[in-house]
Amino acid sequence: MVETLSVRLARRFGDFALDAAFALPLSGITVVFGPSGCGKSTLLRGIAGLDREARGEVRLGGEIWLDSAARIFVPAHRRGAGLVFQDARLFDHLDVAGNLAFADRRSRGQGGGSGLDVDRDGVIAALDLAPLLPRRPARLSGGERQRVALGRALLSRPRLLLLDEPLSALDRARKIGILPRLAAVPERFGIPVVMVTHAIEEAVQLADRMVVLEGGRVIATGETIEVLARPEIYPLTGRFEAGVLIEARVEEHRPGDALTRLSVAGQELVMPMLEGLAPGQPVRLRIRARDVALALSPPRDSSIRNILRVAIVGIEAGDEGAFAELMLDLGGQRLRARITRASLRDLGLGPGMEVFALIKSVSFDRRWIAGNPAQS
Repeated sequence: MVETLSVRLARRFGDFALDAAFALPLSGITVVFGPSGCGKSTLLRGIAGLDREARGEVRLGGEIWLDSAARIFVPAHRRGAGLVFQDARLFDHLDVAGNLAFADRRSRGQGGGSGLDVDRDGVIAALDLAPLLPRRPARLSGGERQRVALGRALLSRPRLLLLDEPLSALDRARKIGILPRLAAVPERFGIPVVMVTHAIEEAVQLADRMVVLEGGRVIATGETIEVLARPEIYPLTGRFEAGVLIEARVEEHRPGDALTRLSVAGQELVMPMLEGLAPGQPVRLRIRARDVALALSPPRDSSIRNILRVAIVGIEAGDEGAFAELMLDLGGQRLRARITRASLRDLGLGPGMEVFALIKSVSFDRRWIAGNPAQS
């Protein structure tokens, strides 16, 4: 049975006040997302037990970690949570092997933490740490330090792994190296993850579900695909722009055309070759609303390869401005289309109508394509 993490926390710093509440199943990866200064790290510290001034409740399953009304406060070292911070915080006087051994011995000496069978060799193999074992932290790159910090946290055998902006100090190349390893943690080791980030691309690639914070308050929670479709979070996604995530499956690669054929809801999508993804592998795709055009019938003699039958389920068109946004149903998934209000009127579009969504292959943004974490 999947446990629930239930959080209701309040904390004030000068003019800033955190007042956040949510309850989510504790499985896979939950990403706490929001802009800098919105209270993400404060929330994580409250969950971890690093802030005795936090007020409210934190419960993991049937266990109470914090209940300020009942004067219950379980200190951090007794909560069984593993922590990884932006700056890694390794023991500089120990080599990598020593850092890992410290956590391993400490966990076993305390009765094995969560009781999970997390073995040292498995962690070293999963995070590719073997070449680093004799080296001191000062001789590691930023990405290598974070992999070691993650390995040390796993060897503490936590019930819950808490990550506070673990990738924010890494360049893109080093992020690419660690993301698949991080994504595989819940399935490989059976440890759920709660991760804080302000980078929406990290949320897209890692999150099974999201908690979105703004100004110290939770404005959205739920499955990642559903949360990212909500208009209220668009101002927080920056260059990510209005759009949605959809889940598709790799069907085949066509090397001669440098294309990959995908399927979604029984329909076909074609896009530039997705190297490294095997047929049958699920993927998430980010499709921007401005890249979706609509037609009442499938066009003929067109260069557009991706023509999907959809149904209009909602229309957002105010009295001002040139554009309207339409929510479209694609076999239970959602697309968004941004068209002019004139086109909306001239085509006679309305809720319940079946139309065709036209998406150019080149409009898929490859930066935001994410393979299924369990198979990365």
